[in-house]
Parts: sequence; C-alpha cells; structure tokens
Amino acid sequence: MKNLAMKLSPIGIIHTPYNTREGMPIQPAGAEATKATIEINEEFVPGLKDLDGFSHIILLYHFHQSEGYKLEVTPFMDTVPRGLFSTRAPKRPNPIGLSVVELLKVEGNTLYVKGADILDGTPLIDIKPFVPEFDSPKNTRTGWLDEARKTVNNRVADNRFTK
Repeated sequence: MKNLAMKLSPIGIIHTPYNTREGMPIQPAGAEATKATIEINEEFVPGLKDLDGFSHIILLYHFHQSEGYKLEVTPFMDTVPRGLFSTRAPKRPNPIGLSVVELLKVEGNTLYVKGADILDGTPLIDIKPFVPEFDSPKNTRTGWLDEARKTVNNRVADNRFTK
C-alpha cells in the first residue's frame, strides 16, 4: 500500500470543564448535562452557515494528549484485553476522537453544545451535522459491549490511557 501523507489542521478549539482525563465521562452519554463551547477559527466561520438548524452535530477532534498506542487494550468498560479497533480507546495510531453533541446555539465563531465528553483545549478537526436517517443504522450489533454499554452513564475515565 502506498504511504499517503496526510495533513490536518485544527479548525477550532473545544472548551470544556474537564482539565484532566481522569474522572471525566468516557462517552457523550455519560456527559449529557456537560455544557461546552467551541471556538471556531475566524477563517472557517462562513462554514457555520445553516448549522444552527441542526439539533445535534458530530465533532471530530484530535486526542492531543494521547501518545503511542497498543493494538490490544483493556477498555474503560471492560476488564478483558480487546483489539484496539473494537474499542474507543484514545491511544490510537491516528488519535482521532468522535462525539455526537447537542447544538444549543451558534453565536459568531462560538458553538454552544451539551453532552461533551472531551478534554478542555482539544483541537477540533471537523464538524458534521448529525442526521438520524444517515447516522443511525438499523439492525446493529455491539459485540463485546452488548452488556457493558448499559452502564456507560456511570463510567468515568481512570489513568489506564495516560501512561
């Protein structure tokens, strides 16, 4: 396979109440009440046109405090080592995170959102509108998470991915 160079630049910064990874929610479902702001770089503000018509948006961001990775990890929601790509662990070959958040309002270059399970100061890579008919497939399976996912609202990060 040909090695293709990639270049990504942040389009903004995500501001949340979470200053450390330990103790923060591990998925948006566990951060339902968490309000956050996203400061979009001025040159990208015209791209926010019409975004305020959506109730939810998908945020793609860089796990900026994550270094290195292992192809087998013990995820926050389990005690058994799993293949990295069957988890949402932050230490990845390309440390990219994804969260679906509720969009409260757009004001100038600032987005006000709710449900952010993201570390303060995280660089934002992209925004996409959440569309249930596009983003909620029918007849899904959740693999090893089938039972564990029912407790996501009560789970928080520990230090397992900080080293």
